[in-house]
Amino acid sequence: MKKYLAFIVLGASILSACNSAKDNNNQLSLTGQVVGIEQGTVYLQKFDDKSYPVVDSSPIVNGTFSFSTDIEQLPEIYCLSLDTTEIPLLVFLDKGDNVSVKLDPTDYYRNSTVSGSALQDLFVAYKQQEEKVAIDSFIQAHPTSLVAAYALYRDYAYRMKPDEIEANIALLDSSLYQTPYVQILRKLVSTLRETGVGGKAPDFTLNTPEGKPVKMSDFKGKSYFLIDFWASWCGPCRRENPNVVNAYQTYHDRGFDILAVSLDKKLEPWKEAIEKDGLTWTHVSDLSYWKSEVAKLYGVRAIPSNVLVDKDGIIIARNLKGEDLQQKLKELYQ
Repeated sequence: MKKYLAFIVLGASILSACNSAKDNNNQLSLTGQVVGIEQGTVYLQKFDDKSYPVVDSSPIVNGTFSFSTDIEQLPEIYCLSLDTTEIPLLVFLDKGDNVSVKLDPTDYYRNSTVSGSALQDLFVAYKQQEEKVAIDSFIQAHPTSLVAAYALYRDYAYRMKPDEIEANIALLDSSLYQTPYVQILRKLVSTLRETGVGGKAPDFTLNTPEGKPVKMSDFKGKSYFLIDFWASWCGPCRRENPNVVNAYQTYHDRGFDILAVSLDKKLEPWKEAIEKDGLTWTHVSDLSYWKSEVAKLYGVRAIPSNVLVDKDGIIIARNLKGEDLQQKLKELYQ
């Protein structure tokens, strides 16, 4: 009898554990149709700090697709695409969502629509008014929403000072503090304080397009130099390059130099852009895109970005563009 009762208890425990595990699963329920495409593959990707690793895939059958996938965490940002080399459609998902997507691959998925996700509705509304949004007011209106944390992380933090980032994090509900977006922002605050004006520029070594290692510290002890973060795929960077070329040509004879750090992914486009834009200074990269360790080292969240360093390795300015760069160099070399 005791053995029988023990089996009953054990069985109940196992059943309870299984039910608990089932309850804890974050199962994604997502269906959709692809505009203008009858066959192929739709990829489900996770948003991972500006990269998009594949989680699952679904065949397109008669223009439709579906996912029923256990995923790690909800709420979270996932993505859909037909080509994993391109920027995908962001989809904000929460527990219990039954999501339907009309996936339109034209114009970088901008004409796609998502229904069944309240988070996605808020994200779409935010993007439509983004230029008019004051981020502190937006957070105060939606303190528990993942959209608020994402907006601060993605669209505002890169132009904020450390104290401003901290002040806006404090407006978020504590339930968001363990999200990757807030954790990245906390690390960014620390990095920006270490690499702000007056701080010592941290050393690094990267390879040139020819594979030759170059140390940042080799530029110290001579004159002022600019650590310039850019990429061949970055339109604003390419538009800023003529200004950087002008600064280099004007002040190089007086000692000014540039060490350009590229966030490219492939060697050939990087080399072609260097030649096409006439960038005759030293270029280095680990070809790691937004996973660049040097970009993280300097708290670079958007490009073009730069750090102006003196001969002692002290940072004297950050993010000088256009006329601001020319004016600063003029002051220094007068």
